[in-house]
Parts: sequence; structure tokens; C-alpha cells
Amino acid sequence: MLILPRWATDCLSRADPALAARKHPFVLWEKQKGAMRLAEVDLHAASLGLFAQQNLSDARALVPELEAREIDRAYLEQVFADFADWHSNASPIVSVLMHRSAYGDLCLDITGVAHLFGGEAAMLEKLTGRLRALGYTVNGAIAGSIGAAWALARYAPGSIVEGEPDEALAPLPVAGLRLDADQVSGLEQMGLKTIGALYGRDRRALGARFGKLLVMRLDEALGQLEERLVPRLPEIERHAERRFAEPIGLIDDVLMTANDLAVRLAQQLEGEALGAQAFHLFLYRVDHKVMSLSVNAARATRDAGHIGRLFANRVERLVGEYDPGFGIDMIRLAASSLSPLASTQVGAFDAHDGNGDLDRLYDRVASRLGPLSVLRSRFVNSHIPERAVKLEPVIARMPDDPHAHAPVSAPRPIRLLPAPEPIEVSAEVPDGPPAGMTWRRVTYRFDKASGPERIAVEWWTPAEGELTRDYYVAEDRDGRRYWIFRSGLYGEAAHPRWYLHGFFA
Repeated sequence: MLILPRWATDCLSRADPALAARKHPFVLWEKQKGAMRLAEVDLHAASLGLFAQQNLSDARALVPELEAREIDRAYLEQVFADFADWHSNASPIVSVLMHRSAYGDLCLDITGVAHLFGGEAAMLEKLTGRLRALGYTVNGAIAGSIGAAWALARYAPGSIVEGEPDEALAPLPVAGLRLDADQVSGLEQMGLKTIGALYGRDRRALGARFGKLLVMRLDEALGQLEERLVPRLPEIERHAERRFAEPIGLIDDVLMTANDLAVRLAQQLEGEALGAQAFHLFLYRVDHKVMSLSVNAARATRDAGHIGRLFANRVERLVGEYDPGFGIDMIRLAASSLSPLASTQVGAFDAHDGNGDLDRLYDRVASRLGPLSVLRSRFVNSHIPERAVKLEPVIARMPDDPHAHAPVSAPRPIRLLPAPEPIEVSAEVPDGPPAGMTWRRVTYRFDKASGPERIAVEWWTPAEGELTRDYYVAEDRDGRRYWIFRSGLYGEAAHPRWYLHGFFA
């Protein structure tokens, strides 16, 4: 867990050389209920007694040389999101904790990666050290639960707890449970000032007096209730990366590196008899930002050449948005959505049905034009014509429904309208075939008509307002044939409506 309590002022000071060179305290203010109050204060201002929620006029009276600017929370949140993504070079799962603010609290899942830095203590020292070298105020801690790590980073920075955190959390204030100000004040008034004071208390009484959030936060901190992270970037399962001694910037160099990494990643997947359907390319810039690019395959694959071509086609669409900044010092290629993929031996007499080539073509076209540009028709288990077929992306296709291919003996039109259009119909008798219709202000007379073919809504998918349909095939005097239907029966609807649904050849 990394806590940056002065993120807002530190970030702006780094971005503005004038602020970085200042010698006066710096604060950010915002309007709250018609008054201008301090939202963030830097370390210098805090040492002079200024604090958040203080009136700006009172702060200026105490510190006349105060440097004050209006806060732009949207900008700070976006910059912190990019900053959080940059930390994926240390941990594959990085999350921003949003319970107090959209910036400032950064949680990293370091399971299985601490040994790459020489252990947990060395990793914590490196992560906090490099942030302090960049000019940020930062505290960190490591624990087995998110709640415990946050409390330790806030009130006992530098702590590393292995195993149960009860003893380490006991002397910390109850504010370490990420409670709101009213809950903290109420607990302190009852003499429950530390987390340890809550141990052994009646949970029902605590929940009834201070809300269920208190009990939940306590259980999360103690590791008795699982709290899941929401990763900022796609969760990766296998990856290969390359660091550069000198930053690169050309898109051609990026694609060449991606091809090399695809070979390494393919070898890794082949050794585990796995394939992947999603691939992600992360470009780590020297200005602490990350650019990510993702592609998907129709089927699990580990073909390095195919993976490289997918990214090459994808880059063609984004070449205008490519911005390497001051250079890229690391590139990572990751794979997710893994599934078993056994090796196959290709022989001289094997039959080549072309399915593999077709899938690769789908992938390349979808990566160049977008996944929603390559669609296929999938049959649905429904007799309602406009619901019997739906379009879906080829690279994310679902298995076909085996019950959706029931043969239909009745004739079907070669063209369906996007939606049935209302018509006015004349008939000799109410339940008889139509003798003519008026559609789009044009009247048509029918010489022949056959039917009806009754189609009803499936009993397992009832829909409000859906009525039984009676379909007719009607032919006019010029030989044009139409597919029309009556919605509703004269017994179940006072005035059944007629619709034109399609045209025959």
C-alpha cells in the first residue's frame, strides 16, 4: 500500500516550475456551501497550522504570503490514474482506492513479485524511495489485507506484517479503519479510540450503534472478510517484457520489440501447453505514464507471427494518437484469457480445411477495423422471425444453440424488413385472408393469398404486449408476393393490427 497524502500539491508543483521554485506555502481551495475553503495543503502549509476545510480568508490572515489556487479535481484524478498505471511495472495488479478520494491511495498486489526486488522490505524501500526522489510525499506498508495495509501505511508507515495483523493494528487509531468522521467521533466519545479497543466487543451492538460499515471494515482489516481489488489495467496471466538502456520513440521500433516479445511469450505458452485469446501491449514512458493496446483472437492461439500482425494492424488505426512523450523505457506484452492448447503435428498428407486461415483473417480484419465491424449471424431458439437470428462479433462468438436449427417447412421471404411496418388491410370476413392492403399510403390489391401460419411467443420467454401472430403470403396483380401478419386474435384483442414483415423473390 502506498499513501500519497500531499499528491495534489506535489503533482502541481512538479508540473509547474514556478511552483517548484517558490518559497511560500501552497494550498488548493474550492467552494463549499458558498464559502472558499482549503481542499489540499502542502507540507509547508501544514507545518504552519493550515488544514483542510479551513476558510481561505482565515488561512490568508495567518499566512499572508500564502500561494493559493483553485483545485481542479478532474485533472488531478486523471493524472493520478496514469500515475497508478505506471506502477504496473512493479506489480501486475494495481488499484486506486476510491473510498476517500479518487487520488492519493494506491494499492498493489505484490503476491509472487516481491522476490524480484530482493524481498518485501527491499521492494517497499525501492517503491517509496523512487517516489520521494521525484518529489512526492509518500508512506507505505505491507500486510496481508487491504484494510490492514492502509491503516499501517497511514499511521505506522514502513511496517511489514506477516501473518495475522491483530497485534500490529491494535494500537492504531480507529480512523485507520477507513471510517467517516462521524463514526470516528462517536467511537472516540465512547472511549473506543484504538482498533484494539474494538476486539471482543459485541458485533451486533457495534453495528446497531455505528452502522454495519464499522463491522465490515474491522473484518476486512483483520483478514476475516475478503476485499477484492479492482485492477486499473487488464489482469495479465503471462507476460514478457524488455527494458531499454536508452528510451525509444519510433512506432516501428515498438512494433519490432512487440514481435520479439511475441516469440518469447509464445515459447512460454508452448511450454505450458496453453493458448490465449487476449493480448495486451503496455508501453511505459519515462514521464511515468503508460499506454496500453489490446487485441483479441477468435480462438486461443500462441502463433507469434499472428500476434505480431494483430498489433501491427491495430496500430494502423491509432497512429494519429500515438504519443511516446519523452521516450519509452520498457515494453511489456501480456496474455490473458488462457486455455489449454495442445501441440499439433502437421503432416504432408493432412487435410487443410481452411478454418484456421479464416480465423486468422477474422482476427486481422477485426484488429484493423474494430471488433464490431466483423459480424456473423447466429441462430436463436425462437420462432419469432426478427428474433430468430442475431448478429455478434466473430472474434467473440458464442456456441450455437443446438435447438435453434429446427427445420421450418413453411415458405420464408428472401428479405425481411428491419421491423414489421403497420398496414391497413381489407378482408371479406374477419378471420379470412386479406384482399388488399395500404402500405406507405399506397394501396395494393391481392389476387391470391395463402395461410394462415400461426406463430406464438415461446412460453418460457413471455413478453408484455406480445400477441399471437397469423402470417399470410399474399400476391398482388403484378406478381409481387408479401409476407404479412395479423397481431392478435379477434377473441384476445378488440382490434387486431396488421403488419408487413417481408418480401418474397
